Amino acid sequence: MNLFQLILLGASAYLAYKIYEHIQTLQDPQESKPNTPPPRDKRTAQELIDEADEAFQNDDLAQAKSLLAEADVLEPNNAQTLGKIAYILANEGDSERAIEHYEHSLSIEEDDMVHNALASLFRDKEDYERAEGHYKSALALDDAYDVTYYNYGNLLQDLERLAEAKVMYAKALELNPEFTQAREELEKLS
Repeated sequence: MNLFQLILLGASAYLAYKIYEHIQTLQDPQESKPNTPPPRDKRTAQELIDEADEAFQNDDLAQAKSLLAEADVLEPNNAQTLGKIAYILANEGDSERAIEHYEHSLSIEEDDMVHNALASLFRDKEDYERAEGHYKSALALDDAYDVTYYNYGNLLQDLERLAEAKVMYAKALELNPEFTQAREELEKLS
């Protein structure tokens, strides 16, 4: 070996040693912590829905709506997702889009609460015939929900069908004797 080859060998050994030292200072990637949410692109529709519920409870409607939209892309035609999007749209004052989402939800799965929500939206729009149809559908699915009877009674008052309204308020009170608003409305009509 000549002198030049010895210098190259020494330099190579020195560089190899420095690389070895550097590699020894590197750390293995940390495993994800159990409370850390999965990366956005790896979450399931249900995880997104759960996060949306949490955002909604924290009054972050924009975040809830965004998460529900992501869930809808991952799992289209999910009645639960559509209903929750509709609820947010209704709270934002977008009743037309809320109605579309609620109706789509009903085309997938019948739900008395969705019928109640639609009835309220139609009542607000003074589309009393459609509102009444949804209250009847809600009662056909669950005839033990006092709020449906109360709301139906309010609609019947709007229609000046007072005798029928009394029956609805009485039924609401039969199901829930502590229902103050139903009692007050019934007393006004007596």
